[in-house]
Amino acid sequence: QFQLVESGGGLVRSGGSLRLSCSASGLTLDYDGVGAIGWFRQAPGKEREGLSCIDLGDDSTRYADSVKGRFTISRDNTKNTVYLQMRGLAPEDTAVYYCGALEIGRPQYDYWGQGTQVTVSS
Repeated sequence: QFQLVESGGGLVRSGGSLRLSCSASGLTLDYDGVGAIGWFRQAPGKEREGLSCIDLGDDSTRYADSVKGRFTISRDNTKNTVYLQMRGLAPEDTAVYYCGALEIGRPQYDYWGQGTQVTVSS
């Protein structure tokens, strides 16, 4: 069974950094039909926001304007894990952060982790 598990969230002061991990189990990201991994977040009362994604075929990356220059997505194939390095965190970054997997040929993300809470204090 394919599962994604996020970790690395927590409480950090404004200006601080965190690194989130998205670990996949049940398949190998490189070989089992997953085209991309994305990071999203959802703050209370707001819609889920796409932050960044990495194409597992060519390692190309994309970022939302809200995080460009502050967040970096990367992957470690040996650990079957995708990371989101977050720097310069601000209170408005407070949210539950999720990773999702997009299968090749599918129009939307079908697999989601349970989320990890990030809280940034001022």
